Amino acid sequence: MATSDGFGRRVLRYLESARNLVGCGGGAVGLGLHFAGLGGAWWPAVVAGLYGAGALLTPGPRTEPPVVPPVVLPVDPLVPSGPGPEPEPVPKPVPRPDPELTALSDYLATVPLPDSAGVAGLLAALRSAGPGPVPEEIVRHRLPVAVAGYLRALTWRPWAGPDAPDPEAELGREVRRLVADLT
Repeated sequence: MATSDGFGRRVLRYLESARNLVGCGGGAVGLGLHFAGLGGAWWPAVVAGLYGAGALLTPGPRTEPPVVPPVVLPVDPLVPSGPGPEPEPVPKPVPRPDPELTALSDYLATVPLPDSAGVAGLLAALRSAGPGPVPEEIVRHRLPVAVAGYLRALTWRPWAGPDAPDPEAELGREVRRLVADLT
């Protein structure tokens, strides 16, 4: 059980479980025996015992084993072991496109970004870098924050004053920093 579930959720989950329902059925059989005149003064123990037996003997919920993706190791070109036709090299698997990177690229295509900032080059470097903690951090947090800062600076440019930093230059500087962190 997850520790983040509240007490109420755990109680409701048990009340809806098959164990509880089978136990309640056993308890109802015990009540039926009491009303039929069987069990005598021990009828509460009979009801509780039948409930407990039903709840304990019912199997718990099935959990599917986690799906482990197959490990694909890169294969260098094969070396022939003797005379005969040379085996063809096995192509390296193409990494699947990251859906978050695709969504970010689609969004950035709609934003008026200066070409001098190098965002297109960073996106190409992220696509070729493949999965990993640094590209994920850039896609999920650092690049969106840099673009949001650029857009805010553009909005406030008329009131920023003559000595305010240039938003295009700041975005370009941050993109170069992200490319350096990626390599």
